[in-house]
Amino acid sequence: MKRVLLTLSYDGTNFYGWQKQNGLRTVQGEIEKAIEIIAGKPCEVFGSGRTDAGVHALAQTAHFDLPVDIPISRLSEVLNNLLPGDIAITCAEEVDLNFHARFSIKKKRYQYRVYNGNVKDAFMCNRMGWVKYTLDEEKMLECAKLLEGRHDFHGYCSSATCTSDFIREIFAIDILKEDDFYYFEVEGSGFLYNMVRIIVGTIVDVGRGKLSIESAREALEKGDRSKAGVTMPASGLYLKSTTY
Repeated sequence: MKRVLLTLSYDGTNFYGWQKQNGLRTVQGEIEKAIEIIAGKPCEVFGSGRTDAGVHALAQTAHFDLPVDIPISRLSEVLNNLLPGDIAITCAEEVDLNFHARFSIKKKRYQYRVYNGNVKDAFMCNRMGWVKYTLDEEKMLECAKLLEGRHDFHGYCSSATCTSDFIREIFAIDILKEDDFYYFEVEGSGFLYNMVRIIVGTIVDVGRGKLSIESAREALEKGDRSKAGVTMPASGLYLKSTTY
């Protein structure tokens, strides 16, 4: 028995998220179907985390136990021949049997992409968020700095979040601009439901003058979701990397 760590990318447009669900097309479900063909029996795949419907991944990680003797060096190629075109295995490697793709993780980095053009672009609707307003970069950087650190992020998650522990640590929020595009990168110890999309929505709302820094601070200090910004669309969010 070998434990295998997969690194994969996927276009989340036509998936109902990572986690397998009966009767729905999911990333985990597609990978498990491919592995079952190779292994001759079902093998459960454990992801580093769940991405929602429409969310993409540049480097999602997941592990599973391989019960057959197949060279790990050929596994990526074999799986890619079985997987649909919107999932790609970029690396397969053997890891210690004590390793866990979710519980061994130290930090994750998400990237949110925003098209900041005046005219709607139909070819970006499944790839980016669209903000047509002028954005004040200085104010956005101030808001990003406010949200870095270890905080109770109750005011920056969906009401559907199922947890009693809202403490998370944000190591860095970086904002990069290239022509009409903004790239917001959020790196942290872990994230609550819709947390990254709300963080970016808050920074954008501050940048366009719809929301004040004081309101963003109040959402953080009082856990008041109504004081934070919008939840950005899933289409602009990418799981960029995981660190073990």
